[in-house]
Amino acid sequence: MRLTLDGDTNTIREAWDRLSKVPGGAALFSLLVGRAARYTGTIGARVQELERGRSRVTMADRPLVRNHLRSVHAIALANLAELTGNLALAYALPDDARFIVAGMDLTYTKKARGTIEGRCVCPIPESSERREILVPVTLHDASGDVVVRATLRTLIGPKKQKGAP
Repeated sequence: MRLTLDGDTNTIREAWDRLSKVPGGAALFSLLVGRAARYTGTIGARVQELERGRSRVTMADRPLVRNHLRSVHAIALANLAELTGNLALAYALPDDARFIVAGMDLTYTKKARGTIEGRCVCPIPESSERREILVPVTLHDASGDVVVRATLRTLIGPKKQKGAP
């Protein structure tokens, strides 16, 4: 199974809907996302929930994502925020739409330690009309405290037509 946003359908939605119903399917989906977006795959995130305009993704605190202060590195947190927001939006996109993150605003509110959970509830695009939307994401530690508030500035538009430049 290949995850891409350039096909005729929404492969993110199709893959999650198929895999999340079987034992181990969410873990397999997470692995596929990590392989499709290799840099994102380096944080070892796991998709817990995914539906139209909503996602919940976790990242374990492990040596590969820590900084010299023994907390989760700021860039690993940014990566988790982007993944969480992108999945919520990607799942909600019409089949003929695609997107790209054009900017991110991150506020780090507390040192991040332990498993971090990304949560996103974002606007649901009803068409592939070209526009910019803001995708809000919060990252929480195991006690539920917010460690990062993020906003992804995301451009939506139609997929390229086959044979178009």
